[in-house]
Amino acid sequence: MPLYDCMLMLKPHVRKEALMDLVARVGKHVYSRNGVVTDIKSFGTVQLGYGIKKLDGRHYQGQLMQMTMMATPNINKELHYLNKEDRLLRWLLVKHRDVKFGLEFMDEDDEDGDVDFSEFPRDSIFDNDDSEDSDDSSSQDDDDDDSTNNHK
Repeated sequence: MPLYDCMLMLKPHVRKEALMDLVARVGKHVYSRNGVVTDIKSFGTVQLGYGIKKLDGRHYQGQLMQMTMMATPNINKELHYLNKEDRLLRWLLVKHRDVKFGLEFMDEDDEDGDVDFSEFPRDSIFDNDDSEDSDDSSSQDDDDDDSTNNHK
């Protein structure tokens, strides 16, 4: 099953309970089709680049939600009931392309199935070696500027 992101832009005045109800309905729909919701993110209230006109007026803000899910390819047609949802300003389904998961990712370069974990870097992402290097290069640039000014 492919991975999808369902982006939901709700009206700014929608209560949290109603927002969670809508997200739960979409999640139940995915589960009923043997899909899996892998992640739910809320981006809170966002300012829109343009007003979205609905029956109750024009909206310049919205509550943005992202649901990441593994679902069957016909999920796009099945979610069209969201078009009639009056709490939504917009919704969009985005398909992840060329994404490998689990053993597919590990086996892509290795034909015999043996994975050599020694090829992975041992550096921690929390090491601050990069910040020290940038400080050294900036001080070297300052020295270069001073030397050019002395030759004039």
